[in-house]
Amino acid sequence: MSFKRTYRTTLAIFGARRTRAVARAMFALGFAATMLHGVSRSGAFEDEASVWSKLPGRVASLVGLAADHIQITGLNQHEPDEVLAALSLKPGKSIVGFDASVARQTLQALPWVKIASVEREYPNMLKITVKERVAIALWQHDHQIEMIDDTGVAMGQPHFLLANHLPLVTGEEANLAAADLLNDLSAIPGLSEKISAAARVGKRRWTLYFANGVKVALPENGVRPALQAVWNLDQQQAILSKGISMIDMRLPGQMTVQVSEAEIPPGKPGSETGSKN
Repeated sequence: MSFKRTYRTTLAIFGARRTRAVARAMFALGFAATMLHGVSRSGAFEDEASVWSKLPGRVASLVGLAADHIQITGLNQHEPDEVLAALSLKPGKSIVGFDASVARQTLQALPWVKIASVEREYPNMLKITVKERVAIALWQHDHQIEMIDDTGVAMGQPHFLLANHLPLVTGEEANLAAADLLNDLSAIPGLSEKISAAARVGKRRWTLYFANGVKVALPENGVRPALQAVWNLDQQQAILSKGISMIDMRLPGQMTVQVSEAEIPPGKPGSETGSKN
């Protein structure tokens, strides 16, 4: 047998074997694809009890496309499970097609989340950082009470531990003006401690309700000087403890005091006195 004939025979044998190997590989791939398609259609990949449920994550992990390590920082009110549930994430789950920008927007839609960032660090780490809102008051509106932050954003029903420590504001757009009022009141802590609620009137001004039943109608402008005038008068004359029902300060430079009906002596027709502040 010549060398050329032997070479051709070897090539023919090798070619036949390669063809059979390719055919077998194609058959195996086709069978595997068909099987995986059937498993996927059955929902086995999503079924936690299924042996198939962890396969996509394991395969993705091999190529750096699985969330093997998830780091979440900045949480005080939300639980980590809430964050993961919002993003449909679990440790070890495939993140093929995961969009960090969409994830950030999803997190910022949560009631307490003000700012969020989501970063992928290869091979298999996901870093989630959030800055939560801080509740400053309870807002009563539309027959419900919600917590609000300093921008007036509502954050849902009050937590039991927070409800007893937050001031109550009521009225239309009270949420938007609450931060300014509370800032003015913070300058006079002794006065703010006596207040049980504040009502926004006409989206323009506030009426304060004190724990002993006294009301103070504040002006539209110059709220802090009006508060200081009430506090000074109370410090000097204990006016908030003298059986009055209302202090009207709506007119600039004028204070009208209305005496409670229980304190009006019989036969006295009037119940108001005026003074300059």
